[in-house]
Amino acid sequence: MALEIERRFLLKNDDWKKFIIKKFFIEQGYLSRSLDDWVIRVRFTGKDFKIALKKHIKSFTNFEFEYTIPRKDGETIMSNLSTTIKKDRFLLEIEKKTWIVDCFKENNYPLEIAEIELSNEEENLSLPSFISKEITGMKHYSNFSLAKTPFSEWKNDFLTTLKNN
Repeated sequence: MALEIERRFLLKNDDWKKFIIKKFFIEQGYLSRSLDDWVIRVRFTGKDFKIALKKHIKSFTNFEFEYTIPRKDGETIMSNLSTTIKKDRFLLEIEKKTWIVDCFKENNYPLEIAEIELSNEEENLSLPSFISKEITGMKHYSNFSLAKTPFSEWKNDFLTTLKNN
């Protein structure tokens, strides 16, 4: 069974950049209409296309099944999607753990989100100094939601509430 257990965070500074070990571009789109059911994602990483099926289970654990699909199929699907996002993904190595930082582009710029996958929900986690507010489980910050309602379109009252927490 494929499980994804991850926590997500906003960043407070650029100190994460000194830990970069790899960078690549991602464009992804969604065939789903709601976060409440299975989310179907198509992702292009510059070299291949993958389709993923994701469903929230509890806390910060999801089912995640991901499969490589033929390039021509991926191009056809992506060209027919209106809900897409683009981002640069950075892999970081910190204390023998791999962190991810996504720097969103276009209508989601300048949003930056860090995430880490865990082996279980009880795993102890030491937060690097560049981590700010935890956003795990906050639906507005899901990639699916950002594709439908980009960061640049968020209402000011929602942004103010986030900054005060």
